[in-house]
Amino acid sequence: MKQAIKLLSTWKDKKIKYKILIGKNKKEFRPDSFQVFMQAPCGRLLTKVVLEDLGYKEKYKELLIYKEPFFISLKKSCQKQETKIYINEDFK
Repeated sequence: MKQAIKLLSTWKDKKIKYKILIGKNKKEFRPDSFQVFMQAPCGRLLTKVVLEDLGYKEKYKELLIYKEPFFISLKKSCQKQETKIYINEDFK
């Protein structure tokens, strides 16, 4: 239920991305336009819907080369941070 609410909260954004992908791929299939969407599960779902509506359902297998493995995407999102603690001498 929580995931459904999350997806519905981004519905307007998904409609805009849907229209953009339809527009870019209407005349010919352009795999590079789907590259960004293949990184997240909701993006892959959007990709499947767009491909099905365009009649390119079988092309999804070609787009799987753009999907990063989970551990690589996790490693990219984790950044090293440094924590510094300052002690104020006035409060001793």
